Amino acid sequence: MRNILKMLMLVAFVGWIFVWIMVSTNVFKNKWTPKMAKYLNTTYFGPQGINLVLLTVPMMFIAVLSSVYLHIQKKPTQTQSKWKIKGRMGRVMMVMNPLGIVTATEFTFSLLFVALLAWALANYLYLSYHVSLHNDDNAKIWQAKFRAFGLRIGYVGHYCWAFLFFPVTRASTILPLVGLTSESSIKYHIWLGHISNFLFLVHTVVFLIYRAMINKLMETFAWNPTYVPNLAGTIAMVIGIAMWVTSLPYYRRKKFEIFFYTHHLYGLYVIFYVIHVGDSWLCMILPNIFLFFIDRYLRFLQSTKRSRLVSARILPSDNLELTFAKTPGLHYTPTSILFLHVPSISKLQWHPFTITSSSNLEKDTLSVVIRRQGSWTQKLYTHISSSIDSLEVSTEGPYGPNSLDLRHDSLILVSGGSGITPFISVIRELIFQSQNQSTKLPDVLLVCAFKHYHDLAFLDLIFPSDISVSDISRLNLRIEAYITQEDKKPETDNNHRLLQKKWFKPHPLDSPISPVLGPNNLLWLGVVILSSFVMFLLLIAIVTRYYIYPVDHNTGSIYNFSYRGLWDMFLGCVCIFIASSIVFLWRKKQNKEGEKESKKQVQSVDIQRPTSSPGSWFCGHERELESVPYQSIVHATSVHFGSKPNLKKILFEAEGSEDVGVMVCGPRKMRHEVARICSSGLAKNLHFEAISFNW
Repeated sequence: MRNILKMLMLVAFVGWIFVWIMVSTNVFKNKWTPKMAKYLNTTYFGPQGINLVLLTVPMMFIAVLSSVYLHIQKKPTQTQSKWKIKGRMGRVMMVMNPLGIVTATEFTFSLLFVALLAWALANYLYLSYHVSLHNDDNAKIWQAKFRAFGLRIGYVGHYCWAFLFFPVTRASTILPLVGLTSESSIKYHIWLGHISNFLFLVHTVVFLIYRAMINKLMETFAWNPTYVPNLAGTIAMVIGIAMWVTSLPYYRRKKFEIFFYTHHLYGLYVIFYVIHVGDSWLCMILPNIFLFFIDRYLRFLQSTKRSRLVSARILPSDNLELTFAKTPGLHYTPTSILFLHVPSISKLQWHPFTITSSSNLEKDTLSVVIRRQGSWTQKLYTHISSSIDSLEVSTEGPYGPNSLDLRHDSLILVSGGSGITPFISVIRELIFQSQNQSTKLPDVLLVCAFKHYHDLAFLDLIFPSDISVSDISRLNLRIEAYITQEDKKPETDNNHRLLQKKWFKPHPLDSPISPVLGPNNLLWLGVVILSSFVMFLLLIAIVTRYYIYPVDHNTGSIYNFSYRGLWDMFLGCVCIFIASSIVFLWRKKQNKEGEKESKKQVQSVDIQRPTSSPGSWFCGHERELESVPYQSIVHATSVHFGSKPNLKKILFEAEGSEDVGVMVCGPRKMRHEVARICSSGLAKNLHFEAISFNW
């Protein structure tokens, strides 16, 4: 069944790409289009029929089949499935700014995509200059060619929009097919955004210059009811420039609120963009927008519930660990993230945080770690530290890779600062796997660099509170910790704070975190995609045949150009709303009993954890008897003061293993250094994977 599904998806994708290659050619425009128009541009779909069938249907078909495929493939109880996905699409080829870490596969596909853009521009210009150069303004030939160049640059920018929203669809059924998550593919969204905005800016500037030359500059603000409305394009470009400028690294990292709020203008951008290009061009880029808005609405439905916050731990390093209740049917892979929203801090902001728990090891709870940096996390820390006994929190997710392959002879985990958090979930997953005596576990080396000694408290989180000695007996873990900004162990004094634990009272509206569409989330997501798209096609056919078509052919007038695109957007949103709401409410009703049971289990939890911090043992605090498993952390840890890890030496010393998995999460400089070492070719046994939450 899986092979059949893969073959069908591959055929559909190759056909889809072939159409994109041909759509700019003279053959497609003058030979194929007239023939296909007889069958596809019917009274039920109008001029958008060809693009709807050739460029929308194939990707929607793939999205539905992939949900079935991933549902069959994903077996939560078997963490070591035979199916192996390359986490970041192959081996590292090069590390270069501003692109960062680029694998061979990424580089190849990037070149092919640039070649597609160049091919499209060349074909469009050929059609303009040698076949049918339009000159309705009676301009000079060179001016008309200049205008044609600007117009075709806009066409090429439209190609980027066919892929722009795929990387930011969090619950995607497309990305997992190539081993990607929305977090790991954000950079593709950034690249496509830069390219498309640059091309659209050139398109706009060329038309401004052209209209100035022919003394028709005011046409920039014209709204033609029967053709392309220039004013809509101008408004879209103004919004696009605002989003483009505020998405640059300075604003994303230093002024996040400006970036966050400005980027939410994308809704207006899409509306005016579609009004400008029309319904036929919308159907060329519709799949990624349609799937994104399904995901966006399902995220909204999930976030309407309050999530049950069970407890919080304040580490000596002023970091927070929040523990939520979850349904046993919620499964996620290590390195996944959860988005949090705290209305008392901000009504609009959502922030992603790494999950440190394992869904296999901890059936009823889910934990995330939050580092206190930035205004939002500072306010959250203040809230948690105060005397409040409950906190309203909404969540979206978890989101992460569909599977994570840990089948290596050795595993080297390199982290910097809070970059250790995804590796906590990896180690806990290995603890779960160790319970199966037949499973071969890799030797694990955790290399962690911290600025200050008290950051060693991150190591407190490696083992769950209820772990036993027998659970970790098969785990061969070694930790090399580096304190980079302190030269020696600090003296033990009263300033060293102990771990603080806080329990929150349940609220009647609290619910455990659960998959938005229930345990079989992927399968039901496919149902939502299929039902909403089929409904969309039916409604478009009805509106076109019985409303738009009579206006075009019976009244002697032409139906408003802008209204066609608005109809597509309106009906698409209506179909997404109806299909998603029905499936969500149906699944919510089915899962109600399970959630009630989970609530009872969580509310009955009253397990007290040690009040001292295992991280404080390094400072000479007395060890508690019930914390014996934590002693293995101390025994396995070597602390180095005043130095940074020699990553090249550490990685090249991984001898004796044919297969060494290298995972890194931390500052950009650290990730790039590890990537360069692994891509140098000096060690053939290193298999690299980077985890980055910095855009």
